[in-house]
Amino acid sequence: SLISQAVFNLLIPDHAADAFSPPRLGAGGPWDALLERLLGGLARWDGEHFLFIAEHGYLLEHNCAFLPLFPLSLRLVAALLPPPLPLQPRSRLLLSAALLNALLAALAAAALLRLGRAVLRNRRQAFLAALLFSVSPAGVFLAAAYSESAFACLAFGAMWRLEKGQGCLSGLLFSLAAAARANGLVNAGFALYSGARRFALQLQRGSAPSLWKQLLSLASSAALTCAGIFLPFALFQYYAYVRFCRPGAGLAQSVPEPLLQLARDKGYRVAGTAGAEPPWCSQRFPVVYSYIQDVYWNVGFLRYFELKQIPNFLLALPVTLLGSWAAWTYVSTNPRHCLTLGLERRKSEERGKVRDGFCGPAAFVYVVHSTALLLFGFSCMHVQVLTRFLGSSSPILYWFPAYLLQEHEPLLWSTGTDNPKSGKPLLGKSASSCGKETSDNPVVRLLLNWRLLTPLSKSILGFFLGYWLLGLILHCNFFPWT
Repeated sequence: SLISQAVFNLLIPDHAADAFSPPRLGAGGPWDALLERLLGGLARWDGEHFLFIAEHGYLLEHNCAFLPLFPLSLRLVAALLPPPLPLQPRSRLLLSAALLNALLAALAAAALLRLGRAVLRNRRQAFLAALLFSVSPAGVFLAAAYSESAFACLAFGAMWRLEKGQGCLSGLLFSLAAAARANGLVNAGFALYSGARRFALQLQRGSAPSLWKQLLSLASSAALTCAGIFLPFALFQYYAYVRFCRPGAGLAQSVPEPLLQLARDKGYRVAGTAGAEPPWCSQRFPVVYSYIQDVYWNVGFLRYFELKQIPNFLLALPVTLLGSWAAWTYVSTNPRHCLTLGLERRKSEERGKVRDGFCGPAAFVYVVHSTALLLFGFSCMHVQVLTRFLGSSSPILYWFPAYLLQEHEPLLWSTGTDNPKSGKPLLGKSASSCGKETSDNPVVRLLLNWRLLTPLSKSILGFFLGYWLLGLILHCNFFPWT
């Protein structure tokens, strides 16, 4: 991704977009110019906000739509970079973003692999899903100066730890995820469901010693878990309240003049300035995040349902269809399990015979999570962001395509090196001198044998690779994308 975006950024002129573009402070040297040419495509759109926050703090009100974990991480990595290169602060932060997200994306893929093995109980399907994550349709945002990689790494890691029964570590990771992206608050549902399912199974086994004692323990555990997950978001709202609703520290006097001029030209509210109090400050529960989404970006229920937004709905159509199909497949395969919210212990579970793969009982809560995010994003958000919204939040976007490929693609059924249709050797499969198969990447194998694929497999891989490539071309040159 890093090499591809650099090539596309050099070959294609940037689009003149009406996006946040703060002035550069100080004269950049040759190293800064080189770094901008190589990595500048990673700092488009929201990437400018994250780099600006990491360099200057929460100076402008609308910066508060971006939570602090990722900017703080950029500042820390930039401070750890070796000093010899004479780079401006923004260039150091941009380099930090590229290095940090490369690491976090790899860790997110590893966490998704382990989570898939724990939930799906199908190693091949889990491995295929992790490979699909490496060519995610949201791939450009996993590489760019966005918080998607950090969030995916923390969220998938927390889910995996919860599946392993490590509640405290899982809660800590969920809390950190909520400090990276606001939709991390929804992840509290995983911890609540885990406790409810454990309690329900104890009741069905007749092993709960005291109903009231168990209920009290469950309620206290749920309250502590939710408090821990919501705490970073709540603390940040308080920080924003002190910074923008209680001016008086004279902060604006220390702001460089070019940034003040930018605020005057664009009508941005600057922290620490006197004047009319922002409207959200007088709310009973002052939450700057929802105010910015409402006023600055017009985010709200069905507000995006306009004729002029049809292209954006078409852009979100593939992930919408995929998420809806995943929910329908799971519900139609497990109607009773879904009606009982997965809290009833099946006879097959009692006998130790549990269906594995995507349609297994353990995937229920993940399907609910994915469907809830899909419905909320489709009805309340700028719909084109659905691809990266789900791509960094839900394992279902990778588990369900892996399930479809494994169930319906004959080239993945063969364990040998021959094409099951013609008996001819397959490209991308190798065998050792002893006749045993060596390391095999099923995604590469499918791509090398593209003409032999079923239409369904071509559609899935076309969506993943097409959006991965288009994202690099369009996003990195300031064209509108997801």
